[in-house]
Amino acid sequence: MTFNKWTNGLIAAGVVSLGSVALADESPISTLVSGTTIGGAVDTSAQLKAGSGDAMAYRFINTAPDHYNGFNLDFFELRIEKPLDEQQWSAGYKAELWLGQDANGLPGLLSNGVALKQAYVALRAPVGNGLDFKIGQFDTIIGYEVASSYANPNFSRSLGYALEPISHTGVTASYQLTEWLGVTGGVADSAYGGLGVRPHNAGELKGNGTLTYLGSLTVKAPESLGVLAGSSLYAGIIDGGLSPETDTLNYYVGASLPTPIKELTVGVAWDYVTNYGARGNWGQSIAGYASYQLTEKMKLNGRVEYGNSNYEAWGVTADRLFAVTTTLEYALWANVVSRLEAIWDHDLRSDDSFNGKNNAVLFVAEVAYKF
Repeated sequence: MTFNKWTNGLIAAGVVSLGSVALADESPISTLVSGTTIGGAVDTSAQLKAGSGDAMAYRFINTAPDHYNGFNLDFFELRIEKPLDEQQWSAGYKAELWLGQDANGLPGLLSNGVALKQAYVALRAPVGNGLDFKIGQFDTIIGYEVASSYANPNFSRSLGYALEPISHTGVTASYQLTEWLGVTGGVADSAYGGLGVRPHNAGELKGNGTLTYLGSLTVKAPESLGVLAGSSLYAGIIDGGLSPETDTLNYYVGASLPTPIKELTVGVAWDYVTNYGARGNWGQSIAGYASYQLTEKMKLNGRVEYGNSNYEAWGVTADRLFAVTTTLEYALWANVVSRLEAIWDHDLRSDDSFNGKNNAVLFVAEVAYKF
């Protein structure tokens, strides 16, 4: 799959994800109005909680207790977009709407089961290689995973995802300094981070004189580095600016590396948040990812995680967690993501955090159609 030079630059800078661009590119629905495209997905799941009780580490709403032991219409996603083109003064937009029970986990919640995931104006100014702006509500600039489960290696989110904000309302500017280095900076309304409770879902804070500041950089190894060619390093920081007393800070570093085995891809992510909810509170997560293409249609995805904090986090009392997620994906139908997944959470402190037990297991079957 090939993209124009502007899109390649945005991917390298972390402004857009390769998954989202690929999904838009393969969408069979498009309009004739100024290059606008229409796409989205219907995401469903069936979940079985092993054993008694409903305790699991909180990651995101799609594996919350109200999804267990039954069938779920997780969300219907509708995306309307006009991407930036190669013109010097290019302009576009993106609007994404979620309908369904998982919409209640997004900061852009409009009413029960209805949320605005993103809605922003995209602009390019002819400064150097091109200075690109997003103005409105947009996904956060940090993280290995995104909200839409079908675009991730696994259906469930990572422990690190629960430490991060989901979206912001403000403005970002992105610039591709060189072929291998891109930077992004921005300012937005103040909002909390994650750690399971996610109080920012009630809306962002305005009018108190504080703002959220965002910054990131992406380094992509050039072909001249030989065995490291194609690897990438991403780093970002978000100053939540909540107040002078509890100025929440999110730090993120992620990397992907090539392997000598063509079918195998690997990645790693580290999340750290400080002053969450109160001065001195902190939490961190380290995750390793691996995907192996077993056959032309079958892929095995794995995630191993360690998380710790100095107070109750991820919805459980354990302050040290270990987790393993295994996902088997089979592409039987065109445009359909069909997966089986098992998530195992383990309390390393043996505090019986999962309904009087140190272990918790959840089984998931996901079927999603992308259009």
